Amino acid sequence: MLVFGGNAMTEQEALQLFKCLADRSRLQILKSLAIEDMYVERLAERLGVTAPTISFHLKKLADIGAVRSYKSQYYTMYALCREAFAVTILDIIKTESDDASLQAQREQIYRRKVLDSFFEYGRLRAIPAQRKKERIVLEEIVKAFAPGTIYSEREVNLIIADFHDDFCTIRRDLIAENLMARSDGSYWRL
Repeated sequence: MLVFGGNAMTEQEALQLFKCLADRSRLQILKSLAIEDMYVERLAERLGVTAPTISFHLKKLADIGAVRSYKSQYYTMYALCREAFAVTILDIIKTESDDASLQAQREQIYRRKVLDSFFEYGRLRAIPAQRKKERIVLEEIVKAFAPGTIYSEREVNLIIADFHDDFCTIRRDLIAENLMARSDGSYWRL
């Protein structure tokens, strides 16, 4: 689980973090705060920019949880939130996308469209030329085979013939796509 500001990092938070890091001034501020905590005027002097510019960038960094502030005597000090940077880019990439359910829904709609285009009353009209579409069709056909059951070649041919007359091509493609396996004339669903 990614930790960002004490919570799990969302895809949106990762994007905000990357946007903040894409600015040279903000990156220089973070580099300075990695060395020691500083106040606005000291950061401005160190980086050769105005205090209002530093304040603007610190606000952006604070909004995403990259820096925090605290009072020390008369100054508001800024410190790097190191835990915000404890995640790796690989951790961010591995998190489920905020759009994962939308992507899955789009995939289902596409699959349904392909199946509706190639099947009519449970029979395959034609074997798709496009590999992606053929894979979807083959995944539908392989559902007719029970997992864990061993079939003879004749049984496989009869089941496939219910879908399409070219059972040899479909049988070969089911094996090529690793949906079924064959050994010594016996076939089974993977």
